[in-house]
Amino acid sequence: MFKKRKVSKLAREEEKFAYKLLIPALLILVLIAIYPLGQVFYTSLTNKRFASNQETEFIGLDNYKQLLDMEIKELPVKKDDNGKVVYDDETGKKEHMLPFQILSRKPVRFKEIKSFSFLGNKYVLGGRDPDFIKSVGNTLSFTIISVLLETILGLIVALVVNSKFKGRGAMRGIMLVPWAVVTVVSARIWEWMLQPTRVGIFNTLLERFAGSSGNLSFLSDPSLTLSSMIAIDVWKTTPYMALLILAGLQTIPNELYEAAEIDGANKLQQFKNITLPLLKPALGVALIFRSLDALRVFDVFQVLLGSRKYSMASYNYFQLIGNRNMGLASAIGVIIFFIIFGFAIFFIKSMGVNEENDI
Repeated sequence: MFKKRKVSKLAREEEKFAYKLLIPALLILVLIAIYPLGQVFYTSLTNKRFASNQETEFIGLDNYKQLLDMEIKELPVKKDDNGKVVYDDETGKKEHMLPFQILSRKPVRFKEIKSFSFLGNKYVLGGRDPDFIKSVGNTLSFTIISVLLETILGLIVALVVNSKFKGRGAMRGIMLVPWAVVTVVSARIWEWMLQPTRVGIFNTLLERFAGSSGNLSFLSDPSLTLSSMIAIDVWKTTPYMALLILAGLQTIPNELYEAAEIDGANKLQQFKNITLPLLKPALGVALIFRSLDALRVFDVFQVLLGSRKYSMASYNYFQLIGNRNMGLASAIGVIIFFIIFGFAIFFIKSMGVNEENDI
C-alpha cells in the first residue's frame, strides 16, 4: 500500500486561490453556454411554438420519437399474368412485418424514406419524419466525404507551400482567397457556374470537351445535388485545412530531415517516418475543427437548395422559422449536439490530441 502524499499548507492555499481565479471564467461559461444549452434541452421536451401565444405543455420524448421513430416493411410478393415476381407497394404500405423498431410508440403513420432489396426480398424503410432522417444522411455523407477530400488536398497544398521556392509568400496568400470569400457570395458564384444551360461554365466545358448535352441540372438532379455541395465546400475550405496543417509542419525541426537524408532516407520515407507522426496532433485538431463545422453546415444548403435537400441545420431552420415548431427544432438541435460531441470524442481518442507527450 502506498502512503498518501502529504500536501503542504502552502500548496493547499495555492490550490484554493487557483479555484477562486477560475470562478469568473466558470460564471461566463455558465451564462453563455451551459444555461442556453439547458434551455434548449428543456424546450425539446415541450410543444412550444415560436412567436405564438399557444400555451406550452410538457410532452416528454414525443419530439424525439417523431424524429427518430423508424420501421422496416417487407413488401408482399405477387406474380403478374406472365408469372413474373412483382412487389405490391400499395399492399405493403398496409400489411407489413416489423423486423425492428426504434423507440416504443403508439400506432402512427410512417412515410417512405428508402426502399432496398435484401436476399431476394424487397423492403421499405419508413419514418415518421423522413425529411429529418434524410437530412442526417445528407449531413453525414457531406461531412465524411468533404472532410476527407479537404484533408488530402490540404495536406498536399501545405507540403507544397512549406517547401522553399520563389514566390512562396505570395502563394500562401493566394491560396487563402477561396476561404476569405463570404460563403453566401461564393454560393451565388457557384450557382451561376452550375446553371443547367450553356450559361453555366461547367455545362459549357462538358459540352465542348466531353460531348455532354450541356443541360445537366447540378442543383436540381437528386443524384448530383449532394456532390455539388461537396465540390463547393472542398473548393472553399481546403485552404483552411492547408493553413492548419501548414502550422503543424512549421513546428517540425529541419534537423530531423537533414539527419534522415544523411542516413539515406528518401522523401517518401521521410514523410512516412517523420512528417506524419509529428503532424498527427495538428492533423487531429484540423480534423476536429473542420468536422464540427461541416456537421453544422447551413448556408450552402439553404442558399442553393432551399427545401429540395436539407442538411440537419437547414432542416432545423425550416422547423423553427417555417413551421414555428420550437420544441421540435430544439430536439433537432440536441441531436446535432450529440452527433457533434460523438465526432469530437472519436477524433480526440483516435488522433491522440489530448496526450501530453504528443504536444
